[in-house]
Amino acid sequence: MKKLEGRAVLCLTLAAVLIIGLAVFIFRLETNGGQWASFYANKHIYTNGQLAVGAVYDRDGTLLLKNTKDGSRYNDDPEIRKATLHVVGDKGYNIVTAANNAFRGRMVGYNFVTGTNPILTGSSRKVNLTIDADANVEAYRALAGRNGFVGVYNWKTGEIICMVSSPTIDPAVQADPSSVQSGTYINKVLSAKFTPGSTFKLVTTAAALENIEGINSRTFRCAGSGGIDGEKMTGPMAHGTMDIYGALSNSCNCAYANLAVELGGDVMKEYTEELGLTSSYNINGIKTEPGSFEFDTYNINLGWAGIGQYEDQVNPLSMMVYMGAIAGGGKAAEPVLIKNAAKDIIPGSENRASSGSVSLLSSETAGQIKDMMRNNVKTNYGDANYPGLELHAKSGTAETGSGRAPHSWFCGFSGDYAFVVCVEHGGYGAQVAGPVAGRVLQYIQSVRK
Repeated sequence: MKKLEGRAVLCLTLAAVLIIGLAVFIFRLETNGGQWASFYANKHIYTNGQLAVGAVYDRDGTLLLKNTKDGSRYNDDPEIRKATLHVVGDKGYNIVTAANNAFRGRMVGYNFVTGTNPILTGSSRKVNLTIDADANVEAYRALAGRNGFVGVYNWKTGEIICMVSSPTIDPAVQADPSSVQSGTYINKVLSAKFTPGSTFKLVTTAAALENIEGINSRTFRCAGSGGIDGEKMTGPMAHGTMDIYGALSNSCNCAYANLAVELGGDVMKEYTEELGLTSSYNINGIKTEPGSFEFDTYNINLGWAGIGQYEDQVNPLSMMVYMGAIAGGGKAAEPVLIKNAAKDIIPGSENRASSGSVSLLSSETAGQIKDMMRNNVKTNYGDANYPGLELHAKSGTAETGSGRAPHSWFCGFSGDYAFVVCVEHGGYGAQVAGPVAGRVLQYIQSVRK
């Protein structure tokens, strides 16, 4: 009898282990099935190591890439191919964040129940992206062969409308590896980080508004240079006496360096984290590069960090989302790149939005920074340079320590669209990156009303 009981317990234990194992397998199949199905050894969906199924389209149905057994076929327009390379992908799968790489599970049309059989799944194996191919072309033309990036997204819906990196290549033309420039296979908006220059003053502004009593009634005096603990802090010119609005509009290094020192390293660190600049965003499964910052206890270094120099490194997409949060009263939709992978979350939005949102700052603080950024355009950059946009913006001129010209930054928002632009080693921010942003926004506003 005892022997029978022991065998029964053993059988029940083995059955329980089997059921648990089956449950674990089903769970992993549900979560990882698309990845398993798109493994390179699956010859029915690959030809000579190249994906032979699936197609990528822009938001308006423009074909960007079609995979066939005879090879990959890209859009007929070479400008579209170059402008969308970093979003769509190259034949060698060198761009890990590109659709042809990151969305392989969708490209093969995997379904948990029926696998990859397109007849059974009813799948067309299409991936419809949120980007506008023509907007990407406008950005590509505006960069005019210069290295850099352009990102634009709808902060209400989360849809990334434009995402261009340079240098680029034509993916339809076989490239000589020795001729491909360094950085060609990196989507800089998603996977890189850069010295932000004075665009980072928007972070210091948020910290100052919420932590320094009487900041709005304070005046600052700038003689073009100043001292912090005996060390020299310099700016491009003497700005005279100004309030906090004038300090941001003039992008005064002396005023903002002293604000960073007054706030202290712990507060500056707290705000870079709260504003999402040290986090990684998940774009339909694509992880972005988090920013990195160091707020030294040595005050002169802290001052330089407070104006976007020293060890500051920001990811462009994170900065773009921060711009969206300022526009949205402290809240913005999380970015998405697949058109049909979203739902409404921002009140008043008529389009589809991301699966979530981020709350980065209070509505009161966001409202004042929004007003200050509008003042930047009115008093410094010039509304006449951006007709019809009612632009809110901040420029940045980021020294890189390379002996070359600084990076030219311009970021902000217009209507429903937040943006970030950088021309590497381009020079002064508003003069170089500003026109790039203006051209792309003018196009988007004209076709997306």
